[in-house]
Amino acid sequence: MRLTVDGQSFDIDADPQMPLLWALRDLIGKTGPKFGCGIAACGACTVHVDGQPVRSCSLPVGEVSGAITTIEGIASAGKLHPVQQAWLEEQVAQCGYCQAGQIMSAVALLDEVADPSDDDIDNAMGGNLCRCGTYPKIRAAIKKAAALKTAGL
Repeated sequence: MRLTVDGQSFDIDADPQMPLLWALRDLIGKTGPKFGCGIAACGACTVHVDGQPVRSCSLPVGEVSGAITTIEGIASAGKLHPVQQAWLEEQVAQCGYCQAGQIMSAVALLDEVADPSDDDIDNAMGGNLCRCGTYPKIRAAIKKAAALKTAGL
């Protein structure tokens, strides 16, 4: 089967029931999406399919028909995505394990809501768990990223 990941096409030989996460990590070499829980409950594995966040640990690769974007594909022309830049500026990451999934959910939120409220952020990010408890910094980074996007940075 053929997958488009971060703008590149890949031909893979995989069981259609293989979780997308394993196809990305083991067959294509994208290590940004992380295995967290394996039941789509923690969000560490979040990637986008046609711009929509999905939990790649529980989505069979045979059911994927759109373009896939991982954390490795959101920067462009050597410039960090505004969410990545805000994450660094707010020093969000502690252990860092959940951060790729958090960032991908935040990118999807800001693609739909340019200036999210606290409730918008809580609703969009509720499925992404952080065992380090960086939620206040995550909220601050999302608000900073919204400002960066609005300013065209």
